Amino acid sequence: MGVSPRFASVLDRIAAEIAAVPDRDRGRPADYIPALAEADPGRFGMAVAELDGTVYGVGDWRRPFSAQSITKVFTLALVLSRDGEALWERVGREPSGNPFNSLVQLEYENGIPRNPFINAGALVTTDRLQALTGGDASGALRDFLRAESGNPGLDFDEKVAASEAAHGDRNAALAHFMASYGNITNPVPELLEQYFRQCSLEASCADLALAAGFLARHGIRADGSTLLTRSQAKQINAVMLTCGTYDAAGDFAHRVGLPGKSGVGGGIIAVVPGHCTLCVWSPGLDRRGNSVAGVAALDRFTTLTGLSVF
Repeated sequence: MGVSPRFASVLDRIAAEIAAVPDRDRGRPADYIPALAEADPGRFGMAVAELDGTVYGVGDWRRPFSAQSITKVFTLALVLSRDGEALWERVGREPSGNPFNSLVQLEYENGIPRNPFINAGALVTTDRLQALTGGDASGALRDFLRAESGNPGLDFDEKVAASEAAHGDRNAALAHFMASYGNITNPVPELLEQYFRQCSLEASCADLALAAGFLARHGIRADGSTLLTRSQAKQINAVMLTCGTYDAAGDFAHRVGLPGKSGVGGGIIAVVPGHCTLCVWSPGLDRRGNSVAGVAALDRFTTLTGLSVF
């Protein structure tokens, strides 16, 4: 891929600054999923994909990692593309203010999750995609990411999926609780299998930056076809900005100023509508589940380039 002079020097500068940060100040990998606890917090990669599909990066930008909750963006897009506005009757669009796996609000709000990016909301979205695809939500997600990234080898990490399933009692509780309110339509065990598989998908910064390009192109896929209306792409970007980094979304908007979605594998995607998409990865997390180095790198990117939605 060609290197654009527009951002190459900025990425080099960011990588040098991140490299100077001691590992002890980079947070800790997710330890509640044993398969992720082994990750090296010293790893760092960052990629930028421009609207025409040109992609370039620094560090470990071609190294696959566990995408985890980043996949929730793509599942949401697939549901909206096939089902229109109906999803919003089953899941809200408001920040939760609570941890991503919290049960608290569901009790007060009759089984309707606050947004599609907390675990409860993502389970509802996956439940709907499961119905729309005839029972293969994770396969539909994988096929979409392969097409948009141009990487036919992109796939699930079965070890991570098994590790999540073995430690997935909280997600099972969320799903069963929502099912009691009629907000889950598929059998809970089947839904959980699909959900854990989609979270276990492995992709690199390059893959995910390219795959998210439709959000910078206002709903247009890599092949020029329309996935979403401009309004639907706006909706996803808006929910990413307000809800994409869990209960740290306000701080992320303050520091970075872009729609973003993090995952506990250490990745974060971010969108500059009309310009480019980014993905950054470093496995060390803060206490809210966001990559410490990743947030810092995106903060520096918007500061150095002046690109943000504000």
